[in-house]
Amino acid sequence: MTHEDTAKASGWDLHCHTVFSDGTVTPRGMVEQAQQLGLEGLAITDHDTNAGWDQARKAAHDLGMPLLPGTEITAQDGRVSVHMLAYLYDPEDPVIAGLFAKTREARLTRTRTMVERISRDYPITWQDVLDQVKEGSKTTVGRPHIADALVKAGVYADRSQAFAGVCSSSSPYYLPTPSPTTHQVLAAVNHAGGVLVIAHPGAVSRNPVLLSDQQIAALAREGLGGLEVWHRDNPPEQRRRLLALAQRWGLLVTGGSDWHGQGKPNRMGENSTSGQVVAQIVDRAKGSCPVAWEG
Repeated sequence: MTHEDTAKASGWDLHCHTVFSDGTVTPRGMVEQAQQLGLEGLAITDHDTNAGWDQARKAAHDLGMPLLPGTEITAQDGRVSVHMLAYLYDPEDPVIAGLFAKTREARLTRTRTMVERISRDYPITWQDVLDQVKEGSKTTVGRPHIADALVKAGVYADRSQAFAGVCSSSSPYYLPTPSPTTHQVLAAVNHAGGVLVIAHPGAVSRNPVLLSDQQIAALAREGLGGLEVWHRDNPPEQRRRLLALAQRWGLLVTGGSDWHGQGKPNRMGENSTSGQVVAQIVDRAKGSCPVAWEG
């Protein structure tokens, strides 16, 4: 479902970020905003971490807001960079815990190298970037923190401008994120009993190359759970393509805002998922992850 810029929203927003990755709001602030908007429920999906789950669960319990614990995992499939939303997996599972630890360390090294390059031409330091990190070592550090440092230094007016400039993937300072393959991520999430959905798979503005029908089919055969069709970066023709693929392979169709708080135009609840689809995600999950289903 797609929503206009109104005071209220409906359904579940299954793609939200907090200060534990590149968002600007705490998990409690995220839950409070969802409640104010009138959403049925929401998911926390910080990048390559579940460090914010406990705070989000407590806030959901305190406010009576249903919550789906999740994580957005960066992966690679051939030449395509892929983001994958993992829901309701066991956070204690050693396979997925090891994958996150390795990815976050690689991200930190990559980000520091990028900052070293940028600092030769712009007035920021590694410490300036670390100052943008809200939750210390629990935070997954990446380009958004570089962008925020550039904004604070007065180089750009906001994060979006920074991502159109120095932090762009086409920038000479850019380094690709070291990532596991989509098949490795899917195997890890399946091992941990979770359900995996490909985030914004038709986002032509993000990726010069998209996952092909054949690549999506291969993942579907391996146990992929769904496709995030309702996302602002999927243009209409891609949404039609993705809906057809979901029907062909029996994949769930989800929606989410990709909300980060301040700094990005994405509005919480602007795209959402029905409660019926969320119930199917819960039914398919086989892990020991506690579900804050009734708030």
